[in-house]
Amino acid sequence: MYAAWERFVRGDDHVLGVRPEVAISWHRCREQYRVDPHLTEAPIAVAEIDHTPEHDVVFAELGFRAASLAHDVSVAGGVVTICDSTGRILAEWGDPATVERAEQANLAPWFCWSEAAAGTNGMGMALEAHGPVLVRGAEHWCEAFHDWVCAGVAVRDVVSREPIAVLNISCYRNQLPAMAGSWLANAATKTQCLLRDRARDSAAELLAAYTQARAGSTEALAAVDTAGKVVIADETASALMGVPARVPALDPTVRWTPGLPELIGAARYAARQAARNPDYIGSTQVFTYLTDEPTPIVLRPVFLSGQLIGMLVSFGASDEPPTPSETSARTLPRRVVATRENRTVLLRLPEVSFAESEGNDVWLSTDQGRLRSASSSLDSLGDELSAAGFLRVHRRYVVNLSRIREVERRRGGELFLVMDDDAVDGMVPVSRRNAPAVRRALDI
Repeated sequence: MYAAWERFVRGDDHVLGVRPEVAISWHRCREQYRVDPHLTEAPIAVAEIDHTPEHDVVFAELGFRAASLAHDVSVAGGVVTICDSTGRILAEWGDPATVERAEQANLAPWFCWSEAAAGTNGMGMALEAHGPVLVRGAEHWCEAFHDWVCAGVAVRDVVSREPIAVLNISCYRNQLPAMAGSWLANAATKTQCLLRDRARDSAAELLAAYTQARAGSTEALAAVDTAGKVVIADETASALMGVPARVPALDPTVRWTPGLPELIGAARYAARQAARNPDYIGSTQVFTYLTDEPTPIVLRPVFLSGQLIGMLVSFGASDEPPTPSETSARTLPRRVVATRENRTVLLRLPEVSFAESEGNDVWLSTDQGRLRSASSSLDSLGDELSAAGFLRVHRRYVVNLSRIREVERRRGGELFLVMDDDAVDGMVPVSRRNAPAVRRALDI
């Protein structure tokens, strides 16, 4: 393993014998985060943390469970740590001698152990992975940590699937306790049960808000959570979104994903705005299954005990004039402008498969062929289309999520998107930096 690590650090991509998840982490450390493999200690955490009361509950619950297993971990000569979603260690328990040695590498509260800060390690990998991770010896990216073995598991928000905290066990020049894996899995499962119960309660409140709004409105109506997934929709809204009608989905694991990526993007954007401004009401337009023209929608936030739990989405023009907060909402573009020789081409959003930066130009792969975009900047085009179901997947590519047909994973862990058009270059690479966002957007 050490020989493979040495070759990889020198630039050799051949890592035979290295577990795929570790090889992928090494690639992130070298290519994306550019972590010095000869780093001897973790840096201090400086990020400002935004979190909800649910996060505080998770930290408290994990603290209780970590403290309860601290004795057994200490007997085995190990330490148990809790870190937040940025990799910042919040607390540590365990064998005094190991704790003292750990502090020499800043394996201690206030220091950051994300992959971007400290390379491949148990806490950093757990933040990137959707499951328990194990990092042994020379699998660590930084050579100074090769004498450690660690295992970690992330507790994730059951709605957004974003990490909240990580529980981790580390040992120095020693094996992990035999029960380490089951300890971690049990602690994460019990903690996520609290979040799932909370999510069900929130969905019940969202359902009640939907029922009340439905009684006083003739517009098509749906209720979505903060991730844009459908909790319930009436007959018309269900047909527009491609989800079952009047089937409540209170459990976050069985909620419906609408077949409208731009609606999901708009709902997530509105959720971020409403979390900062409770009076926010958003309005925009989205393409639906039933019409060739975009349909107006209004997104109204729903709160429980002061915390945002979802949005009510009304389809169709409102009988009332928009409020100031509605008119200030972000409006989705209705067309993408391209050029063909001396003509201007107006493209509907579904017609565009992906955009590619090539030199000083941006090219669009469309149902009408390959056209030059009127925008000369992929950054500005990506920002403009981000709430319309388009996602930046690479420094050179922005893709229409609804046009992805297949996802191909290569031997080295690289992801490629197979688009549903007939373009010669229909396979789009995904950078390692953007791979987590792609997986979240596609629910894979």
